[in-house]
Amino acid sequence: MATLFDPITIGDITLKNRIVMAPLTRNRSPKAVPNTLNATYYEQRASAGLLITEATAITQQGQGYADVPGLYTSEALEGWRKVTDAVHARGGRIVVQMWHVGRISHDSLQPDGGKPVAPSAIRAKSKTYLINPDGTGSFAETSEPRALDISELDGIVEDYRKAARAAIDAGFDGVEIHAANGYLIDQFLRSGSNQRTDAYGGSIENRARFLFQVVDAITSEIGAGRVGIRLSPVTPANDAFDPEPQALFSYVVKNLARYPLAYLHIIEGATGGPRDHQQGERPFDYHALRAVYAAAGGKAAWMTNNGYDRDLAAKTVESREADLVAFGKPFIANPDLVERLQENAPLNAPDQATFYGGGAKGYTDYPSLEQVA
Repeated sequence: MATLFDPITIGDITLKNRIVMAPLTRNRSPKAVPNTLNATYYEQRASAGLLITEATAITQQGQGYADVPGLYTSEALEGWRKVTDAVHARGGRIVVQMWHVGRISHDSLQPDGGKPVAPSAIRAKSKTYLINPDGTGSFAETSEPRALDISELDGIVEDYRKAARAAIDAGFDGVEIHAANGYLIDQFLRSGSNQRTDAYGGSIENRARFLFQVVDAITSEIGAGRVGIRLSPVTPANDAFDPEPQALFSYVVKNLARYPLAYLHIIEGATGGPRDHQQGERPFDYHALRAVYAAAGGKAAWMTNNGYDRDLAAKTVESREADLVAFGKPFIANPDLVERLQENAPLNAPDQATFYGGGAKGYTDYPSLEQVA
């Protein structure tokens, strides 16, 4: 019987345990360039079986929040190399989450102050994070997007391919395709944000076309065994909605089974909120979703996320309901979360006021068990 603390090989990546640090946006990379503080933050958490970085923009067009890192400049890649070297020196494994936010952005963050892009010109009922003239950060309404012309889509797919290659060259063990939480790929998937009438809209097959073009490009470039993908079937994050999520995501995972991916990362319920949140008329069945994937021949590791504590995570892995469990907020305040879970030790409480932006406070200054002792 497998436990949370047993090693596992996922695709081409071998992990020392099944505890994963989920991607967590922290807004501490000015000018989209990772720095030494970021390297310290990830190094502190390298006892996790796998670290998934905060969401990282593949281009400036793909950026939706101030001071998030990128993968599209030489300075950013040099900064990421410091991070990956630090994590590897501690025996850790790290993948980068590849991000295009689509409509969840602001004109001030876009090239030449242009409009954010989206499958359809539908403004999201959501917010983004900006830096004010006085240097403080605050949340603002997202800007009105423009609909992508079909001629632009091949270029964005190519941006994903280039970013994946850049990530591997910067020392990452792999990449995670961010297809969740109402960002660009998820916007194409869901009828609430995709009202196109061309080959990328209408039917589920058409709405999933962009996703599979991205998967094709990335896996062809770096190999499927170094690629994971994150999905959030029923989350309302960033105004994400589809009335038939079971049918939509069953189609998605059935077709993802064609690729020998490293893992599928499934957010259960509302991202950062209730695990039992639903969309549509019928309760979403995560067991049925995995059964569809297995029946189609899918072999990738199954990773679950959202609201897990020690007992639920242990039970989930031991019962084979999942191969890996990703923890978000607990990793913010507990750099040694793996050790704390092993010893069933108390956890530090996170300081929500320092989640977004700032410096070392609430970022790299949480004490480990050893420091407390």
